[in-house]
Amino acid sequence: MPDRRFFEHAGPFALAELAGLSGIDADPAWARLAIHRAAPLARSDERSVSFLSDRKYLPDLKATKAAAVFVPEAFIAAVPAGCIAIPTRESQAAWSRAAARLHPLVHMDGDAQVHPTAQLEEGVRLAPGVVVGPGARIGRGTVIGAHAVIGPGVAIGRDCDIGPLVSLHCALVGDRVQLAASAVIGEAGFGVAVSSRGALAVPQLGRVILQDGVAVGANSCLDRGAFDDTVIGENTKIDNLVQIGHNTVIGRNCALAGQCGISGSVTIGDGCQFGGQVGVADHVTIGAGAKLAGNAGVIGDVPAGETWGGFPARPMREWLRQMAVQRRMSKGEGAKE
Repeated sequence: MPDRRFFEHAGPFALAELAGLSGIDADPAWARLAIHRAAPLARSDERSVSFLSDRKYLPDLKATKAAAVFVPEAFIAAVPAGCIAIPTRESQAAWSRAAARLHPLVHMDGDAQVHPTAQLEEGVRLAPGVVVGPGARIGRGTVIGAHAVIGPGVAIGRDCDIGPLVSLHCALVGDRVQLAASAVIGEAGFGVAVSSRGALAVPQLGRVILQDGVAVGANSCLDRGAFDDTVIGENTKIDNLVQIGHNTVIGRNCALAGQCGISGSVTIGDGCQFGGQVGVADHVTIGAGAKLAGNAGVIGDVPAGETWGGFPARPMREWLRQMAVQRRMSKGEGAKE
C-alpha cells in the first residue's frame, strides 16, 4: 500500500467510476463494488484494482487476489474466479488513471515555511528560505541549506548535511547522510503508458530510502519507486550528475562516479564500483564487488567480483584484447592470435 505520509488514500471509489475515467462502459454491478487502492497483481487484495499489460506477468494474474483487473481481451480467460475482468486495449493507461484518483500525492499547504505539524529535534539548523512540509521530521544536529524543500512526510535522521536547493519528497533518510547542492530525491520515476489520448504518466507510488552514511552529489537525481522502493545502501557514495531510476536497489559501500545512469529496477550488490558515465539497462543484476570501467554500457547481468568494460560491457581482459585486435587491424597489421 502506498505510504500515507506521501500519498493520500482518497477512496473508496466505485469500480464503475474508475473504469469510466478511461471511457470504459461499466457493468451495472460495478457501481456496487468499492475499490480502496491500486496495486500490482502480486500485491493486490479484495479491495484493490490491478492490471495486466505484459504476458510475462500471466502467473501473477492467475494468482492475484484483486477485486478487479484491467486486462486485454486475449487474457480474460486467465483472470481468476471472483476477480472482475475489465477488458481494454489500454490496460496500463486505465490503471494509471484509476491509481491517480485513488492515491494523489500529499501536497504542501499553508503559508508557513515550516509547517506547524513538522517535527524538528533540538539542534536542527535551517538556512534562509528552507521549506518544511506537513508531517516532516528532522533529527538532531541536521543542517538544511538555503532554499531546500523538505516535502510532506519526509523523515531525515540525525547529523545530516542537506545542501542548498535540495529537493526531498517521498523519502526516508538515515543518519549522517550528505546531499550536495541541488540533489533531487524522490521525484517521480519515468513511467509512461501509451493510450489513444497520448502518452500518460504512470503514477509512481513508492519511496526513496537512503540508509545511514549515504552521500549524493550535486545535481544528482534519485527517482522514487513505481510501487516498490528505491533503496541506497549504507555508506554508498554517489557522485555529481548521476541518475538512479525507480525501484533500483544499491547495496552498501558502493561508489558511483559522475554521470552514471542507472535504469529502473536494477539490483547492485555491496561494494560495487562504477567509473564515470557507466550506463546500466533496466532489470539488470550486478553482483557484489563488481567493478565497471568508465563509459561501460551494461545490458546484461554482471557476476559478483568481476571487472567489466566496453559496450556492450564484457569482462575486462576480453574487452582489452578485442580493442588491441581492432587497433592492429586499423593499422593494417591483421589479427594475431
